[in-house]
Amino acid sequence: MGLVFDWSESPETTVILCFHMNTHRTQKQEQEQEQEEEARHEWDLSLSTVVSSSSSSASDVVGAIEFDPTDNILATAGISRKIRFYGLASLLRNTAGVCGGAGGGVSFVDQVTACEYYICTPAKLSSLRWRPGSCSRVIGSGDYDGVVTEYDLEKRTPVFERDEHGGRRVWSVDYTRHGGAAAVGASGSDDGTMQVWDPRCPPEESVGVVRPAGLCRSAVCCVEFDPSGGHAVAVGCADRRGYVYDMRKLVDPALTLQGHTKTVSYVRFLDGGTVVTAGTDGCLKLWSVEDGRVIRTYEGHVNNRNFVGLSVWRNGALFGCGSENNRVFVYDRRWRKPVWVDGFEPVGMTSGSDKRFVSSVCWRQSGVDQCTLVAGGSDGVLQVYVGKRKP
Repeated sequence: MGLVFDWSESPETTVILCFHMNTHRTQKQEQEQEQEEEARHEWDLSLSTVVSSSSSSASDVVGAIEFDPTDNILATAGISRKIRFYGLASLLRNTAGVCGGAGGGVSFVDQVTACEYYICTPAKLSSLRWRPGSCSRVIGSGDYDGVVTEYDLEKRTPVFERDEHGGRRVWSVDYTRHGGAAAVGASGSDDGTMQVWDPRCPPEESVGVVRPAGLCRSAVCCVEFDPSGGHAVAVGCADRRGYVYDMRKLVDPALTLQGHTKTVSYVRFLDGGTVVTAGTDGCLKLWSVEDGRVIRTYEGHVNNRNFVGLSVWRNGALFGCGSENNRVFVYDRRWRKPVWVDGFEPVGMTSGSDKRFVSSVCWRQSGVDQCTLVAGGSDGVLQVYVGKRKP
């Protein structure tokens, strides 16, 4: 402690002081452990529905899952060259018994039956995002040919297209949440740029072009605007960094998030003051947007190579991600270790038969005491989980 006591003068005082300090420290550690254990059991989550196809294979990787603004329609896309649409109510017909974690069963549904309709696309898709202000009528996508396309769901045809990434894969698309029909869009690509654009303007016009890694041209893997309506846009990059830009000044990043040892594959706003990143170094990190400080690092899932998805449920402060050991992981922002893990082995499939992994996840944002998480696999299978907060 940096102090020297004379035992010949006051031995009792010294012994009693050390005993009380050690006792206090032990009690504090026990209290923290008890509090953490209690928090780790705040939620009951269970599998409700499995959507699969008899033809599901490694050629049907689910790369993107998105709920529409009403949280009632689910869209999925991947390398099958199709955007599939599902009604959440039809997927959760048997939720009543499952949500409590006991007394219910799992529904197994064929993809052909569960899918209400689909739109064929000319290329493999990596990302989806519903366009704000369109009343769930328009959805944007990014594809492997470097093209951003918007589709009208009523006409089931493309209504807008941008091809400014030089044929390099588009990994991510997003829109500002404010502005309604005037929302601005952004796309991140293998060409090392984030293109910012206005869907109302001609394709040849651009709001701005951002190169986070400069001359290195490291791939931009993810872009996301602040969903609370602020001016920030976050970027995940293959140069092992995350970046936060102010839309009013895109010349330089307002913040650089440096701490991952491999590619930053995803970046998500938890709220206006914090951002979550995922890296292929096998960890998630929570950052303060105010000063770029790492608040907490989360470990437990396996991610060394693939895109495995990252989604945050803002009302519950929970993060969901996939894993290369074919499991779904849920983290609470308060603790480093996962609070819930579930295997991803639909009926009829044996563990270890190949290298399946969970490739995409998405939380439904509605609710406070009840939640819904959807996960997609590298074999095209969807699994719907439901949960509720314990009393």
